[in-house]
Amino acid sequence: MKWKIASLRTRLYLISAALLLTGLGSAILIYLTADNEGDSVSGYEVVGGYIYPGMHENSKKYIHDLEVYGGKAAVLADEFNHWFYGLWHGQTLAFTIACLTIFFSLVVFIAARSSASDPSDTPGEDKKTNTD
Repeated sequence: MKWKIASLRTRLYLISAALLLTGLGSAILIYLTADNEGDSVSGYEVVGGYIYPGMHENSKKYIHDLEVYGGKAAVLADEFNHWFYGLWHGQTLAFTIACLTIFFSLVVFIAARSSASDPSDTPGEDKKTNTD
């Protein structure tokens, strides 16, 4: 039996499906095994002689000093950096991977739909060759 090489469209459909299954499977695995790092402490504050765990970058003094030295743009850039950094840790990483997987799988799927089909793959045509 001869094995026929799959057309470009078929290969792209298979790549899209494999990408979707692998990516979503990885996202589920990451979600189930990752800790939610929302309650992790990145620093400590000393107030009135007592030490309290706290988020230094969320304190009013830090934001005020950042605004004094860099203006509103520095505060917005700092908030964006913390948001972007948060996408790649804990359970939010699973959601990030799931969204990226769906996006790239959809791109490959659309590329497969818009690719020209191979004329030799059209059903109903006999593939006879003339040997005259």
